[in-house]
Amino acid sequence: MSSSHTVTVSMDVEAGQKNKDKKGISQDLILAYKTLGVVFGGLVTSPLYVYPSMNLTNPTEEDYLGIYSIMFWTLTLIGVVKYICIALNADDHGEGGTFAMYSLLCQHANIGILPSKKIYTEEENLISNQPVVAGRPGRLRRFIESSIIARRLLLLTAILGMCMLIGDGILTPAISVLSAIDGLRGPFPSVSKPAVEGLSAAILVGLFLLQKYGTSKVSFMFSPIMAAWTFATPVIGVYSIWRYYPGIFKAMSPHYIVRFFMTNQTRGWQLLGGTVLCITGAEAMFADLGHFSKRSIQIAFMSSIYPSLVLTYAGQTAYLINNVDDFSDGFYKFVPRPVYWPMFIIATLAAIVASQSLISATFSVIKQSVVLDYFPRVKVVHTSKDKEGEVYSPETNYMLMLLCVGVILGFGDGKDIGNAFGVVVILVMLITTILLTLVMLIIWGTHVVLVALYLVPFLLLEATYVSAVCTKILRGGWVPFAVSVALAVVMFGWYYGRQRKTEYEAANKVTLERLGELLSGPGVRRVPGLCFFYSNRQDGGWLTPVLAHYIRNMRSLHEVTVFLTLRYLLVAKVDGKDRVQAVRRLGPAGVYGCTIQYGYADAIDFEEDDIAGQVVGALRERVVDGEEEGERVEAARAAGVVHVRGKMRFHVGKDTRLFDRVLLGFYELLHGACRSALPALGIPLQQRVEIGMLYKA
Repeated sequence: MSSSHTVTVSMDVEAGQKNKDKKGISQDLILAYKTLGVVFGGLVTSPLYVYPSMNLTNPTEEDYLGIYSIMFWTLTLIGVVKYICIALNADDHGEGGTFAMYSLLCQHANIGILPSKKIYTEEENLISNQPVVAGRPGRLRRFIESSIIARRLLLLTAILGMCMLIGDGILTPAISVLSAIDGLRGPFPSVSKPAVEGLSAAILVGLFLLQKYGTSKVSFMFSPIMAAWTFATPVIGVYSIWRYYPGIFKAMSPHYIVRFFMTNQTRGWQLLGGTVLCITGAEAMFADLGHFSKRSIQIAFMSSIYPSLVLTYAGQTAYLINNVDDFSDGFYKFVPRPVYWPMFIIATLAAIVASQSLISATFSVIKQSVVLDYFPRVKVVHTSKDKEGEVYSPETNYMLMLLCVGVILGFGDGKDIGNAFGVVVILVMLITTILLTLVMLIIWGTHVVLVALYLVPFLLLEATYVSAVCTKILRGGWVPFAVSVALAVVMFGWYYGRQRKTEYEAANKVTLERLGELLSGPGVRRVPGLCFFYSNRQDGGWLTPVLAHYIRNMRSLHEVTVFLTLRYLLVAKVDGKDRVQAVRRLGPAGVYGCTIQYGYADAIDFEEDDIAGQVVGALRERVVDGEEEGERVEAARAAGVVHVRGKMRFHVGKDTRLFDRVLLGFYELLHGACRSALPALGIPLQQRVEIGMLYKA
């Protein structure tokens, strides 16, 4: 009987596992389909503008074979090997991108500069700011941990990588849509450039207005369009290969690259500034990881995107070998006349979708940096109850919209934008290579020989591309670079102000012993009522200096005071019974501490979720000792509830040194404009109290 029961249970477990695997595979396939509409738009539409962006002079068959060979190996090495096989594994709780890798490094080594807000998974229970460091630290980790210069350089590198991705997000929508709409001028030469610009700008404005509905809804609408593009272009490519140059795939041999550079030398090196555009959008599939999953992105890229690009570029090159001077309109000229208008419609719709990949990636990296407290607080809305990484930021969205429209109206031509394009694309890829190397050495513990096999070829490849695209800076490449630098200045100004505040809080911390001394001071009274004093400290060992400022000036503290910390979990919703955690007594009578946990889809609203009632209930259940103390807590609640939030500001005076005067003044400007550190709690206005404190800089 027992044996039969064991077999039955075993079979049930196996059946359950199979069903789970089937469900996982089907879910990955559905997500892979959706990635077409969000992740790969910029990458798969690059044939619209790669050849037109090249300044070719009397190109020959050998030139085109060399160019195709460069593009094939760039797509294979950077797209397949670097991103699909390696980079997608370096995620931080499902989030990707340069800043996610920096966050990951900070969790496994003491290399962070700010005590960043910790993001918790459902299984983590302890509140701790300490990184998850395992094993004996290597020499590289010890060097970075001991050198403040190395740590600052690492932070600056991550900041630049994030800002350059946003710079890329400004140009991708502009060049994609302009290049597609420019197809009108082939059949209708009378269509003016300003008309093309105006139509392109109107299309992009419409796209940005759709963002508030969320990535899932947008991708559901866009994925059929990108599926049509992804499968139509390689079909035309195969037709073009058959008709014009069946032997095009011999160019996959790397010796055509060697011959290309031997023949063209400096001119060939300069043309790399155009060929690099074939990999545009590859970084977005890493940064968009939080919107989907690693396996879905890998499935979509290897089964459709990579083959589509290889065949499309092969078809374009085959056509151009027989029509060597048509490179300035290298996409529409290679489309057969009978399908010109259907392809124009698909290309236009695909270009609109292409903009989505960088827009979604921008939302992701902004959200990551806000959560880690390295960027001024902007509104971040979670648009999905199932996917934590699916977010929308209204301020970011409208700023991107204005910049994209400005680029279209300022440059006015897809070819001119092509000159500006590529600078930030390859720079952010180089930064990813550097950070990924550190992840391999510090976190994964990869053997140094294997790391060298990764680092050396990719460093040489991307450094060569960087040297070529730098020639574009004066021809428009300064625009995304300037935007990236401006964003980096904002992030550095915010970081510097946060660092100075952290130093001040550490130097003037209020320990539990000091709290007891303050409360026992002459004239300090305990007034009736229940006070929630909000704190961003998550270690419970000491309290914010604003508390001492409050007690010294108000000469009072509520009879029952609860120091409350908000804790963000990587789950959709936190169950009511798990909402209040880490309830504890803090020493003086009537003073307690606790943590409120919430998920990304939680609406923490007093009308729906009575946090005060839950906290009082948790106190009575877990901490309160005796009926008298319990009655005192209930009486305090009945007397009135108040929510106190401290707000510390810098006083920048004439005697402040110039460096601090500029940076801290800039920080105060950002701090005054950004949103509150507390989420919308639905607290009635009459219960809110904000305590200000000036700190002499």
